[in-house]
Amino acid sequence: MRSGELETGSLAASQRGRNYLSISLRRLLSNKVGVACLSVIILLYGAGILAPVVTPYGYNDQDLTNVKQPPSLAHPFGTDRLGRDILTRVIYGLRTTVILTIVTVTTGSLALGISLGLIAGYFGRLADTIIMRVGEVSTSFPELLLVLIIVSSLRPPMVDWLRGVESFLGVRFIHLGIADYFVLSLALAIFSWFGMARLVRGQVLQAREEEYVNAARSIGCRTPRLLFRHLLPNAMGPVIVTVSASLGTVAGSEALISFLGIGIQPPVPSLGLMIFENGSLSVLRTTPHLLIYPVGVLTVLLFTFSLLGDAVNDAFNPRAR
Repeated sequence: MRSGELETGSLAASQRGRNYLSISLRRLLSNKVGVACLSVIILLYGAGILAPVVTPYGYNDQDLTNVKQPPSLAHPFGTDRLGRDILTRVIYGLRTTVILTIVTVTTGSLALGISLGLIAGYFGRLADTIIMRVGEVSTSFPELLLVLIIVSSLRPPMVDWLRGVESFLGVRFIHLGIADYFVLSLALAIFSWFGMARLVRGQVLQAREEEYVNAARSIGCRTPRLLFRHLLPNAMGPVIVTVSASLGTVAGSEALISFLGIGIQPPVPSLGLMIFENGSLSVLRTTPHLLIYPVGVLTVLLFTFSLLGDAVNDAFNPRAR
């Protein structure tokens, strides 16, 4: 095949990919439920990202003369047992969810999952066997048990190292929850890459024998360019669907791990930790606002993620329509 014909074919394939993405995005934006869910998620996550700007108090500001107060104009969600503003802590809890979700999905599903999936699908044989067997072994153990082992093993040395950094730089990294963010993100990323790698591998196995791939090989196209410029774009539809579904899964996992007491540690706020601290029948009877608002926000977040995943699947997977 001549180089001019190859360039024309590559341009046509690229144009088809752009058309597919633009059509899928138009489908998604025409879905009222999907747009509504996306708007709610952007609102919640935006509040979490801008927490220091949108909150009237610090997340650990205490007023012991104003404890367990019901919702009021000064404290729309009320105060907790230490006089801290619950609305502020909920928003900072959303910031914790944003940080862990973005870091976990970026490092686990996207960086590790896509890269290893491309390698396994394109090279096959030994590389495919090693990557797939390692992934199967990592997912064969109970995830919660391994997360507990990883967190309990890595957090103490991480805290000790940060204490040394704090004494040198004078910045309170531990108080900001850096150790918890790092350890939890690492633990969750270890278990989030295999599904994405298996998906990308399947897409690459289908596409690697196509004519445009053979033509790219024949003119000496380098392997990284072939993988990320020619093969990966053909898998972006399923990848986008999987990422949209995994965002809600990671958010729910973070809340569950914190609820069990092995995740984010006080005083850094977390929705799961707030539910754990107030998860009793006596609290629900006497001061229900301590539990209702964190549970309500978490429920809305996970519910909108679920509906958004369905909308994205309908938009990017025509066979699901």
